[in-house]
Amino acid sequence: MMSDSFTEVDITHMKRALELGQMGRGRSSPNPAVGAVIVDEAGNRVGEGFTMPPGQAHAEVVALGMAGERARGGTLYVTLEPCASYGRTPPCTEAIIKAGIKRVFYAAADPNPKMQGGAEVLHNAGIDVYFGLLQEEAIEAHAPFFHWLKTRRPYVIAKYAMTLDGKIATVTGDSRWVSCEASRQEVYKLRDECDSIIVGAGTVLADDPLLTARLPASYMEGRLPHQPVPVVLDSRGRIPITAKVVRPGAILVTTAQINPELRKAFEAKGMETLLLEQDSSVRVDLLALLEELGRRGHLLSLLEGGGELMSSFFFSPPRPLINKVWAFIAPKVAGGLVAPGPMGGVGVNFMREALQFGKVAYRQSGVDLLVEAWLPEE
Repeated sequence: MMSDSFTEVDITHMKRALELGQMGRGRSSPNPAVGAVIVDEAGNRVGEGFTMPPGQAHAEVVALGMAGERARGGTLYVTLEPCASYGRTPPCTEAIIKAGIKRVFYAAADPNPKMQGGAEVLHNAGIDVYFGLLQEEAIEAHAPFFHWLKTRRPYVIAKYAMTLDGKIATVTGDSRWVSCEASRQEVYKLRDECDSIIVGAGTVLADDPLLTARLPASYMEGRLPHQPVPVVLDSRGRIPITAKVVRPGAILVTTAQINPELRKAFEAKGMETLLLEQDSSVRVDLLALLEELGRRGHLLSLLEGGGELMSSFFFSPPRPLINKVWAFIAPKVAGGLVAPGPMGGVGVNFMREALQFGKVAYRQSGVDLLVEAWLPEE
């Protein structure tokens, strides 16, 4: 069922399936953000879909619904192996067989033991099944799901923007704007794909951010409405009750040090409060936070700082609590000995102790350079 001779046409259709899957990110959690394309016998694309929110149709079923009878005798391209087991919805293999699909190309195997076996079911039903088309790209696209399945914690992307001399703000604390407009749009797109955004109290005090994805209607066309959950770490209750992030749906993660009356005031504004403290009751337990977000089905979390919180995630023993970095480097120099950089904490003593990333990618973002770096998996 493996093929090393995929055509350019096959690659084009699977690329489209990957694009569709991305449109479901942040909406389908904790299910993987799968994309699917159906092509009829004449080579026409007749069905497209991405996985809907939990309890609703998977990508294959959405695409089959669009294609209708035109799917009979056609080909399905899907980013993840179709499921063969009953969950909240019937198995996708059942719908594929019933629709009369003749060929199935899937990019990556499903690591969930409960959902495996779909390819074999389809093969036994007389359908030609091909595996591995754009496999590497699909594994990257589904990395948040694979990580959550293994650890039951969200995949964490740390994002920051800095100048050429490594500053995230000036000596006065001004940070608007380090990056260009194109880079800010990239961040909004990333936020749109995330289940949650994590910041510290310092960021709220300095910037009073909304922590929302603000994207044009043209980009949102075809996507379900979505905003990530703002998560503010504030061990002592320093943020003001008037902060923009204090609203229904947001989470304040704090400790027993917070004033009980202040905690009630946040909750009266609709903000959920969680006590997740370490033994000392001085700092929020970051691992406990990620485990709690994982229990809520969050697959992808965006860490936006500030510097002390970044450092705590990067240098959390026994290994970092981040998986990937998005670093925007702006062609500016701010100077200033005490102007802040993206990372606080005590740092390491020797360069050989520095956190080493594996895969790295570079791309232009307006006038900025975006560096994407991945930590090796456990």
